[in-house]
Amino acid sequence: MHGFVNPPVVHASTVLFESTEAMKKRQSLPYTYGLRGTPTTKALEEALSELEGAHDTILVPSGLAAITIPLLAFLGAGDHLLVVDSVYTPTRTFCNGTLKRMGVEIEYFDPHVGAGIAELMKPNTKVVFLEAPGSNTFEVMDVRAVCDAAHAGGAVTMLDNTWATPLYFRPLEHGVDLSIHALTKYPGGHSDVMMGSVSANEATIKRLRDTQMQIGVNAAPDDVYLVLRGLKTMGVRLERHQASALELAGWLESRDDVAEVRHPALFSFFDHELYDRQFSGSSGLFSFLLPGGFDQAAAFLDALRLIGLGYSWGGHESLAVAVDLSDRTICKGPGNGTFIRLQVGLEDVPDLKADLEGGFAAASAARG
Repeated sequence: MHGFVNPPVVHASTVLFESTEAMKKRQSLPYTYGLRGTPTTKALEEALSELEGAHDTILVPSGLAAITIPLLAFLGAGDHLLVVDSVYTPTRTFCNGTLKRMGVEIEYFDPHVGAGIAELMKPNTKVVFLEAPGSNTFEVMDVRAVCDAAHAGGAVTMLDNTWATPLYFRPLEHGVDLSIHALTKYPGGHSDVMMGSVSANEATIKRLRDTQMQIGVNAAPDDVYLVLRGLKTMGVRLERHQASALELAGWLESRDDVAEVRHPALFSFFDHELYDRQFSGSSGLFSFLLPGGFDQAAAFLDALRLIGLGYSWGGHESLAVAVDLSDRTICKGPGNGTFIRLQVGLEDVPDLKADLEGGFAAASAARG
């Protein structure tokens, strides 16, 4: 705009109209009130829509809001919702809490169900919610097979695409109606902003946008600027996240004190074929199974010095957390240890290995 490299940050609530006639015809105008968008939010919406191959995109204040708003848009009392069991825990909490109180019937399904999801569809199934790979345990589903069966039954499909980003997976090309993204993660990239997006096809965008405006949420201009800035380097950062995570995953897989490594891009991973067929790359998040009880896992984590303990991911810093699968009904894991989820940041891999070595030594000492 006006020759500047970056779009301006527009702080606005009120928009002035030239006349009462213009006010009457405001639906045809690009900007009418700050909540409905500004040139700043429009710039990010358009960038994300292009990356996702979507008709349009909405912005919301957090990744969780990017999950809850489309669910609220397409579900009501008496409807049936199918959710993959390996879903992000706050998604399950919202489904089992708010949606159940609204009178929505919730049912969880195995991520490997494929076209067999047709057998779970009911006349009142309105939404099928997917996440690929699965949260923490990283199961990979056949997205096209699930979506085709869901559409045949009259349901809308949604997928949380935060792990791969649209650089490595474009859900709408696999039959998904709405692609959900926690922009807090890789697009922001610096652990200093919270935001979410939902990129929709033409058939679903109006209802999605109407619900967003009826609830009354959008993204703040300064936050949008930070995500726009992060988006410009996301591809370069993801290449580093991917390479470092794969090197660490291979190293962990070679260790006797690691029972299992769950990284979809590893050839040894049980769903690697599904990953390879659908994804063009991987990110910096994966998990490994540490043998023993939680005391050993706690000793491992508490011994880390470079790698922080924290629940987010996608930033420049490496993080680790013990995975809690107690809410799962199907994807419970092997049960002979504790999964440790690693977010591999931009640090040098030898430094990360050295830090993890300290964790393994502490876990071994805790076993006695």
